[in-house]
Amino acid sequence: MADEAKILSRNWGKPDSHKIETYLASGGYEAARKAIGMKPADVCQVVLDAGLRGRGGAGFPTGRKWMFMPKDDRPRYLLVNADEGEPGTFKDRDIMRFDPHMLVEGMIIACWGMQANAGYVYVRGEFVEPINRVQAAIDEAYAKGFLGDSIFGSGYKLDLYVHRGAGAYVCGEETALINSLEGKKGNPRIRPPFPPQRGVFDQPTTVNNVESIAATPFIIANGAEAYRKFGTKDSAGTKLFSVSGHVNNPGVFEVPLGYPLMDLINVECKGMLNGMRLKAVIPGGSSTPILTAAECQGLNLDYESIAKAGSMLGSGAVIVIGEGTCLVNSLHVLTHFYAHESCGQCTPCREGTGWMAQLTGKIIKGQGKVEDLDLLLSLANNMSGNTICPLADAAAGPVKSFITKFRAEFEQYINERKERNPSPWPVGFKN
Repeated sequence: MADEAKILSRNWGKPDSHKIETYLASGGYEAARKAIGMKPADVCQVVLDAGLRGRGGAGFPTGRKWMFMPKDDRPRYLLVNADEGEPGTFKDRDIMRFDPHMLVEGMIIACWGMQANAGYVYVRGEFVEPINRVQAAIDEAYAKGFLGDSIFGSGYKLDLYVHRGAGAYVCGEETALINSLEGKKGNPRIRPPFPPQRGVFDQPTTVNNVESIAATPFIIANGAEAYRKFGTKDSAGTKLFSVSGHVNNPGVFEVPLGYPLMDLINVECKGMLNGMRLKAVIPGGSSTPILTAAECQGLNLDYESIAKAGSMLGSGAVIVIGEGTCLVNSLHVLTHFYAHESCGQCTPCREGTGWMAQLTGKIIKGQGKVEDLDLLLSLANNMSGNTICPLADAAAGPVKSFITKFRAEFEQYINERKERNPSPWPVGFKN
């Protein structure tokens, strides 16, 4: 089934898959032509009926999000979030590298459905090749008349742009991304107003993930029911999973939603690295709660199943952890990351992430106490839900799940470190 479920990655591996001639040869831009011949409201309805949910982490119905755009005469904007800063996530850059025209065509469809006349791809600054590929694809689309003053000769004007970000993790949050695009400091905004009411340049804006937009050409070309043939009733379609960690074949894999997690590890990734035993899995990026090996057995990769197991599908960044991995070190690396990436706007996040990094560092150096674990949990609980954006919740999630599920390992680490000299910091980090 996994081999048959190729919607997003169907052109990957073809020679010159990033060029417009290759894309046109496989039926590219026919979905956009079809969409332009439909009523905008019907385009949104088809995407809603297909059950496509946001692939950036929230899982909100994409068609419904498009319908939130006001129907007044103000300019409207589509903003594609290609910042992809979540540790463990690397799927969107592959779409941009291997099939950028699928993204461009999806943006045409989305803009027509929302009657937006401009779209931006906000790309993380370090992604040099993806940036160049997307810009080249946009240029090729202009040359063919698929973008510009009258796309496909329809009289509808649409311009697309690539904007290079500066690499801040917090700019993955949609309002911080909007501020950054406008040339302001990339801090999240207080909501309401929400982007559909007041977004880019104070105009109605929809922010979508790269993968969400790239899925729409298939939906428009083949219909909602064809898309629903993949996945489950409540989690329709396919999903790209970025798999890293202790597996023999890490990479990006497209499978139907509802695909067994252990099949992803054992079949797609060809098993655990060097025959290691599975210890844990982080299923949706570093901010999602960790799952024990026992919790992974029989678990399917869809929104509902992962939520029932106590975690989130998130961006689909599956981090596989083998036996022998020190989760104390792992948690310290994560707390250090979130402390570094906090924008500092909200006190609970600014102070909380800093204290969590200090406490885990204290434990790493052999100066920790068992009571520090309870203090870490208290910090995490007080941060959650008390900030403008979800970064504090993202930082708190690993702390709560790591300590709750592997407390015995943390206590053993603390007690053993007391009996010998302080350990060095993990490679790459300084006191």
